[in-house]
Amino acid sequence: MTTISLAFGIALGLITLLAFLGLPMGVSMICGSLVYLFMRGQDPGIVAEQFLNGMYSNYIMLAVPLFILAAEIMNSGTLSDRLLKWCDALVGRFRGGLAQVNVLQSIVFAGMSGSAVADAAGSGKMMQHMMTKDNKYTPSYAAALTAVTAVIGPIIPPSIPMVLYALVADTSIGYLFLGGVVPGLIMAGFMMVLIAITARVKNFPIEPPVPLRQLPKMTWEALPVLMMPVVLMYGIYGGVTTPTEAAAVAAAYALLVSVIFYRAVKMPELYQSLLTSAKTTASIGMLIAGALVFNYVVTIENIPRTISAILLSWDMDPITFLIVVNILLLLLGCVLEGTTILLVIVPVLIPAAQALGIDMVHFGVVAVVNIMLGLITPPYGLLLFIMTRIAKTPMRALISEVLPFLWVLIGALILFTFVPDTVLWLPKMFGYQGVSL
Repeated sequence: MTTISLAFGIALGLITLLAFLGLPMGVSMICGSLVYLFMRGQDPGIVAEQFLNGMYSNYIMLAVPLFILAAEIMNSGTLSDRLLKWCDALVGRFRGGLAQVNVLQSIVFAGMSGSAVADAAGSGKMMQHMMTKDNKYTPSYAAALTAVTAVIGPIIPPSIPMVLYALVADTSIGYLFLGGVVPGLIMAGFMMVLIAITARVKNFPIEPPVPLRQLPKMTWEALPVLMMPVVLMYGIYGGVTTPTEAAAVAAAYALLVSVIFYRAVKMPELYQSLLTSAKTTASIGMLIAGALVFNYVVTIENIPRTISAILLSWDMDPITFLIVVNILLLLLGCVLEGTTILLVIVPVLIPAAQALGIDMVHFGVVAVVNIMLGLITPPYGLLLFIMTRIAKTPMRALISEVLPFLWVLIGALILFTFVPDTVLWLPKMFGYQGVSL
């Protein structure tokens, strides 16, 4: 078992200090890692060259900006509005129907964006207005529901967090995407059941039913939006495109539908979408760069092997290990940003998971679900901050409404942990040779 060197301790302390002082996490990791390299007498230029040589043939990260751009284009037009009207026609007629619409639109939107933040920001304002109009729902409940339904976004493919996990775990993106479908639908189902129960207890309103004769017309109007997940999934699993190429198809399809078919996006909106996508991509890219160089430092220190040896010495079985990982990631999600956990913490746990014979697709989906739940756990729940600004509601009221949904989603996470086939069934249907616990 190795001991942590003084250089690594100083680097880790510097990263923590800079992050505490408000420097972006990616920049903090780069600064701390450079200090480590200088103290160990290593040339940063040679390290950078090794990274570049290893990434010239790796196109996984290209999927990230393309999925972000697709989501931004979708949000800038009337596509979200058409989607919400179609969802309302389906489930709005039931008690608490608007709350059920919120879940249903998140399921469909999840198949287009791959980002929880994009889902919340895209439909958040519209759902908030629809649910609080005429005091049908309290602002805190509407905001809480929008936050928790946005969690589904990165579980159902496409998924930016799963792309990043595939990068650090060297796992098939296609099978990861498939592995997220059933868990995402189960999470949505759990939420819809809770809403149905709450609607009875709190006597939520019933929306005027949309005549069934109008449903075909509304479906036709929303069909281009509804077809985007189908196009993506057929491209990936039909062997037409790679997942990275599918991300490019998603961006092109969003542009085609928004600009040409619906004519809902003009040049100013398109420019703003490109600008926002570039800023978001730069932010994520800096974090990835910092995580990669810091992971290099962690590897030099043999931290993954050391942690793997420690965990294996506890003589844990795979299920116990997954329970420990769940608790660890849920706690870290309360204080750390999700991408940081995915790029820095998860890679350290992967060797131990592999040594215990845990399937990497199962482990990846469980890890991503944990990290997504971190987006709605205080005090660092990013989606909570977003919806607080949108709804202009106190954080305390928002958290109290989120907690019942959080417990339900943790119950779903326990199901995925103990029953791996909830994740692996669909990938195996497409030929995946998974590992059974």
